[in-house]
Amino acid sequence: APWRARASAAITAAALALPDLDTGPVSGFWPIRSEIDCRDLLWRLYERGLELCLPVVARGRQVFRRWAPGDALESRGFGLSEPPDTAPIVDPRVCLVPLAAFDRRGGRLGYGKGYYDQALGDLSRHGHVTAIGLAFSVQEVDRVPVEPHDHLLDVIITEREVIRPAASPHGPRDTPTI
Repeated sequence: APWRARASAAITAAALALPDLDTGPVSGFWPIRSEIDCRDLLWRLYERGLELCLPVVARGRQVFRRWAPGDALESRGFGLSEPPDTAPIVDPRVCLVPLAAFDRRGGRLGYGKGYYDQALGDLSRHGHVTAIGLAFSVQEVDRVPVEPHDHLLDVIITEREVIRPAASPHGPRDTPTI
């Protein structure tokens, strides 16, 4: 737990330095299991004046509902905390994405339901959506299997570096060490 807290703080610092997070709305996520804790990052983005939202699965599809620090969340299955159904739906332009594994091509392995791929596909019909994966460096693998419906990450931030995959519309770029 102490290492995860330090690593999450390093990821927050790196994310706040990115110009990719200068526009909103920004979707985040409430951590479950041993995921990156991006709550401090969300609060800091809110202090910058950015509109925030969190993912919610509704009728088999992932949508994003407005959320701000201090707003109530409801406990849902799998330990998820989500805004209530009364919170307005928001279309984020930047998505902070949790993951189980990633590769340097921008491939992402989630929890197997494909909700983020579906949501990124839906959102990209209205223009580019920047997908930023937040991960611990130990989650890197050589190659994530990528299928045609999968959406590659534009940026991956770990406690050690910021990775801009060559496949990203924003890449390739150097990957500075943090």
